[in-house]
Amino acid sequence: MHINLRQFAGAVALVLGLAVSVVHAGEGESFPHANNDPRNVTSLQRGARNFMNYCSGCHSAKFVRYNRLAADLGIPEAELKKNLMFTTDKVADTIQSAMPEEEALRWFGVKPPDLSLIARSRGTDHVYAYLRSFYTDPTRPRGVNNTVLPGTAMPNVLGDLQGEQVAVFKKGENGAPEFVKFESVSKGAMSPEEYDQFVRDTVNFLQYMAEPVQNTRKDLGIWVMLFLAVFTTFAYLLYKEVWRDVH
Repeated sequence: MHINLRQFAGAVALVLGLAVSVVHAGEGESFPHANNDPRNVTSLQRGARNFMNYCSGCHSAKFVRYNRLAADLGIPEAELKKNLMFTTDKVADTIQSAMPEEEALRWFGVKPPDLSLIARSRGTDHVYAYLRSFYTDPTRPRGVNNTVLPGTAMPNVLGDLQGEQVAVFKKGENGAPEFVKFESVSKGAMSPEEYDQFVRDTVNFLQYMAEPVQNTRKDLGIWVMLFLAVFTTFAYLLYKEVWRDVH
């Protein structure tokens, strides 16, 4: 059977292109880009601090172990135990929530989800937008709502840092409220730029947790693609030589 190498290469490129488009389709294109960098270890260290101090009180990360976290982010064990471990003293343990499940159900009505894979399931842009989109809503049980996830049960745990803001809506074409913008009501402990960086660092850490080996995988992928390029070249030359006298 005669194989047209150009047609085969074109088919492979088409499949790869479709796969990439599917992956990017999961990232909400209407959201602002998180622009996080999982290779930025300093940002990941700050994100780990943010997560453990503001998120782990309610949320677990049951697929991540403290010793793996320390090794990847270059955190000494003594510092890890002192500043990032609040529910255990064993570095081989996974990150567990400090809140008992019964208490979470009583306070929020639902169990706060594990965040190990949230950056992969929702997308980093979605999480980034969500953490910046809480606004004051007196009709809600905890006085806040969120434009990305309306009716969320999560309180605005970062409100003291961001400050209070209200959402401005207009009447949409079908009569439903349509979000326009946020207006600041009171300042938080951080400036808008500082808070934005805080959220980016946190999202960066969430992306790391979702796949700790992602940088190694990407680096290895480059070498694999180079090998395949060289192999394809030699395979093509061999193909030409074998079929040179066949018409």
